[in-house]
Parts: sequence; C-alpha cells; structure tokens
Amino acid sequence: MKPLKEYDIQFVGLKLGKHHFDYQIDKKFFEHFEYDDFNDAHIKVNILFEKKATLLELDFEASGTVNVNCDTSNEPYEQTIEDDFNLVVKFGDEYNDENENILILPHGEFELNIAQYIYELIILAMPIKRVHPGIKDGTLKSEILKKLEELSPNGLKEKEKSEDIDPRWNTLKKLLTDK
Repeated sequence: MKPLKEYDIQFVGLKLGKHHFDYQIDKKFFEHFEYDDFNDAHIKVNILFEKKATLLELDFEASGTVNVNCDTSNEPYEQTIEDDFNLVVKFGDEYNDENENILILPHGEFELNIAQYIYELIILAMPIKRVHPGIKDGTLKSEILKKLEELSPNGLKEKEKSEDIDPRWNTLKKLLTDK
C-alpha cells in the first residue's frame, strides 16, 4: 500500500471544470515525512482543482494552528498558520518539477499525489523564529526567561553599576568623553 494514498487526485475521471477537495491535517500527517517539530497540528487545507483541456490548476489554501515550542523559552504555544499556493500541472514527455509553481507530468498519467505540496505549504508558512506570544506582551513567567534576563547585556550593565568600580577606570572613561 502506498503511503498517503488519500492525497491522490485521480484527474482522468473528473469532468472539465472546478472541483473542491478538503483535507484535515494533523500530527500523523507529518510523521510520514519524519518531521517532528510540531507537538500537535490542526490545519484545514482547501484545494480548488480546475481541470482544463490541456492543463490542471490547483489553488491550495491552508489555515489552522500548530502547537510548537518557543525558540526562546521552550514553552509550547499555538502558532497560527495561514498560507496559499498555486500550482499549474502541464503534460509533457517526462516528469519535471524544477519550477516550484509548474509541474510537468508525462502523458498517460492519471493521478497526482499532492501530499508533498501540502507539507511544503505548511512548513513554509511557519515563521523563521518561533516566539511565544507571552514573551512579546510580557505575560509569560518562566525560569528560563528570568535567567536570560539576568544574563542579558542590559542585566550585566545593571550588575556592574551596583558593584564598586575602581576609580582609575573612571579617569580613563573621561578620556573618551573629553573630545
């Protein structure tokens, strides 16, 4: 049995015109790709499939949430995902997927597996740096954040000010400001 068979679209039997396909993506989907950055996933993918006489057009729309760990605090949080992607499928002598928006299938093909395109759409919709919303608005309290704040350059400056500084250094600092 071929993995992810439910993502095969058999376009030979479809009439010319528009067709809709809906998929619910969860963590199990990403296990097929051995991708384990998500703790959980609840994503809905809508595909508008338009069959024309000489080509196929697919419009992907993904929206939902994934549970990931914050890059700063390692706290899990829900990241919203929203993205879209357009794919044109043409027919030619041999398979060619060098262009990201155009796929060429050999003449005689009768189905298209879209699992890889759904996977890439969701992964590329993720922000490069994953930051817990509680860090942005200051509501997240965590031991890791306290330690990071303590070790930040600003925290070190405050610590230096509280310690007694050798007066010889103060004289040297005046040289920088006497210009």
